[in-house]
Amino acid sequence: MAKLTSFKYTIFLTCSIIFNLLFVSLYFHGGWERSWTKHAAAEAEAVASISCSGHGRAFLDGSILDGKPVCECNACYRGPDCSEFLPECIADADSGDPMFLEPFWLKHAARSTIVLPGWHRMSYEFNDGSLISKELETQIRKLHAVVGNAVTDGRFIIYGAGATQLLHAAVHALSTNTSSSPSRVVASTPYYPVYREQTEFFNSEDYKFEGDTSLFKNKRDYQGNFIELVTSPNNPDGQLKKAVLQGPSVKTIHDLAYYWPHYTPIPAAADDDLMIFTLSKLTGHGGSRFGWAIVKDEAVYHRMSTYMSLSTYGVPRETQLRVLKLLKVATEKEGKDLFDFGYKTMRNRWRKFSKTMSTSERFSIQELEPQRCSFSQKVRGPSPAFAWVKCEREEDKDCNAVLNSVRVTGRDGSLFGTDSRYVRLSLVKSEDDFDLLLNRMQILVSQDISKITPQNATIGNLQASPMVNDSYNLDHVTWRYHLEEPATNVVDEATLTAYLR
Repeated sequence: MAKLTSFKYTIFLTCSIIFNLLFVSLYFHGGWERSWTKHAAAEAEAVASISCSGHGRAFLDGSILDGKPVCECNACYRGPDCSEFLPECIADADSGDPMFLEPFWLKHAARSTIVLPGWHRMSYEFNDGSLISKELETQIRKLHAVVGNAVTDGRFIIYGAGATQLLHAAVHALSTNTSSSPSRVVASTPYYPVYREQTEFFNSEDYKFEGDTSLFKNKRDYQGNFIELVTSPNNPDGQLKKAVLQGPSVKTIHDLAYYWPHYTPIPAAADDDLMIFTLSKLTGHGGSRFGWAIVKDEAVYHRMSTYMSLSTYGVPRETQLRVLKLLKVATEKEGKDLFDFGYKTMRNRWRKFSKTMSTSERFSIQELEPQRCSFSQKVRGPSPAFAWVKCEREEDKDCNAVLNSVRVTGRDGSLFGTDSRYVRLSLVKSEDDFDLLLNRMQILVSQDISKITPQNATIGNLQASPMVNDSYNLDHVTWRYHLEEPATNVVDEATLTAYLR
């Protein structure tokens, strides 16, 4: 009897093991597997594996040729695999498209990928009747706490289709709502062109763009209500800015699109009434069209929410899901991976560009001081998103035209409320774009040097210049400012004098 019982237990145990092995096999290799995830993953990986010679990318929603996605080549490259360089093409440094972050996301493909089922969030609203993901809001607050660049406690958060939509929603919410005395919208030059363009485009009776803030600095000029737009760090010159106008008739919008460790040291958390951020400058995903505003006043929050509801009825659920995933990756390891990559990339680009420009007397660029960064807990050198270039010669009244002579195009200074002796050059585009820009600027600067350098000048003579002689102080700069790396990686001859003040 005991043997029979033991035999039964053996049979039962054997069947159980077989059943569980079969279950596991079916789950991982077919049967009960969710086949749509397998197909979606295979499709995405097949497109990602298409070789475009490192100068382009194939996409699931791209063009199809012979049943297969084709490469979309970077500017100045063409051919089926983007391997053909076009030497006569324009080095386009006009836009602020932050493609410099693409290599980071290629490296972290598995951690940043989402699978979106066809039935995902089909309703207009979330179950609580809202238009925003509460989990995403929590993640945004966590992000700012990790970086330390904005206070979110006791504030409202509203989403928009990028900072562009939020900026106009904020102007609308802060305006006087009376045509007899429209609010005056102002910004300090050089200012982001969209401030003027957008305000004039909507042509509202409630607010008018009045130009440079400095025109109204004296209290006697404070007639009517003002909305001051403050960009920090500033676009185009990377300077950290504060509001100029003060008083009960002044409302302020703080555009903090670039207030991330990629582009500037973070001295302290911003604690302003209305602050606007955008995903594009944080993670590089400009195409996702997502931004958020942090608002202190509840009435202003509700006016902005009404604007969003009537204009787009919220941000797409697919976008919110993707942003949630991206921000989770961004905050891993206390933000170290993303922000170290971003800072080092931009720092190296600025170092190379400023070194090139330092050899020219025809051009100058903005001076940016090192500052202590609360995020890194170290003094950091500049790593701006843009170079603000000035043509110093009297005859060079159109600096962009001068750059066009070597097939470089930037954004004309007149668009920023200043004159055309200035031009903004973007440093945030792809590696291909930056390398081409740097090469063309080196050509332009070398032409300038060849015209002013005496025939009998030697390398030794050039090295004896005061600016180059300052280089012996590089180690001193590292010690004095407690820079997080050797000063040779942070500063160069062009900016050394400013560092030693």
